[in-house]
Amino acid sequence: MKQRKISLVLGSGGARGYAHIGVIEELERRGFEIVAISGASMGALIGGLHACGKLQEYKEWVLDLDVLDVASLLDFSWDRQGVIRGERVLAKLRKMIGKTFIESLPLAYTAVATDLRRNREVWFQRGDLLDAIRASISIPSFFTPVERDGMLLVDGGVLNPLPVAPTMATPSDLTVAVSLYGGGPAPEIHLPKSETHKESRLEELVEAITLRTHTRERELPAESYHLFDIIDMALDTMQKSLLGYRLGGYPPDLIIEVPQSICGALDFHKAYKVIEAGREAARNALS
Repeated sequence: MKQRKISLVLGSGGARGYAHIGVIEELERRGFEIVAISGASMGALIGGLHACGKLQEYKEWVLDLDVLDVASLLDFSWDRQGVIRGERVLAKLRKMIGKTFIESLPLAYTAVATDLRRNREVWFQRGDLLDAIRASISIPSFFTPVERDGMLLVDGGVLNPLPVAPTMATPSDLTVAVSLYGGGPAPEIHLPKSETHKESRLEELVEAITLRTHTRERELPAESYHLFDIIDMALDTMQKSLLGYRLGGYPPDLIIEVPQSICGALDFHKAYKVIEAGREAARNALS
C-alpha cells in the first residue's frame, strides 16, 4: 500500500501541546508520512522536535521529570515582561537539538509567532530552529517575549492558534490539523502507580510555586482564581474564538480534537496523561 503523505498542523494550547506527541506517534503507526509541519506555540515546539528527529528524546525527558527537575527549570525573571525567562528550558532543548537550521530539515517546517508591535503573524521558515521555537512559545505574561529585528514576538496562538496556511505550498495527500480546544470530557487515562505518585507530588510543587490552591476542573468563586488562572482562561477564550475564523479561511481535510479539559494551559507536569489523550483523540478521528 502506498504511504500517504500528510501536512500536519499543530495548534497552540500550552501544556495541552504534549498531546501532539501522541498524535504523531499514532499517525506514524498507521503508516502516514509527514511531509510538512506548521505549528504555533507548543505545536511549533513539538513539530520542530519531530522534524529534527529529537521527539523521542524529548518525550523521555518530560516523562522522567521529578519534582526537583521541574523546580530547577523555573527561572523567574522578576521583570515587567514575563514571569519566566525560559533560558533553562532553552538550554536543555539546545543540548537536544544543537545548532539546527530550518532549511536543513527533511520536511517543510513553519513556526508561527505574533509580532505585537505590528499586530501581525510572523512565519519562521528559515534560520535557527530553536530561535524560531522560542519566539513561538512565548506565552504572554508567562514567558518573556523575544525582541528581534524590531519585532516584539510572543506566542503564535495570539493571532493564529491553528496555522493551516503555511502548509498549503507543500504537496500532500491530505492536511490534518490538531486542535487542543475540543469539547467534551477528558478521556479516562489509566496512570501507572509511579506516574500517579509523581503527578501528585508535582501538583503540590506547582501549587506551592504559583500559589494555586485548586485546579480548573472545579468551579470556584471569582475571588478564588489566581493570576495564572486568569491568564490561562483569557488565552483559552481568545484562541477558541479565533479557531472558527481561521479554519473558515483554510479548512483542513481532517481535524483531530483533543479535549480542552484534559489539563490547564500551564499544567506542564502532566505529560503522561496528555500524551495518551492525544493518542486516543487521533485513534478516534482516524477511525
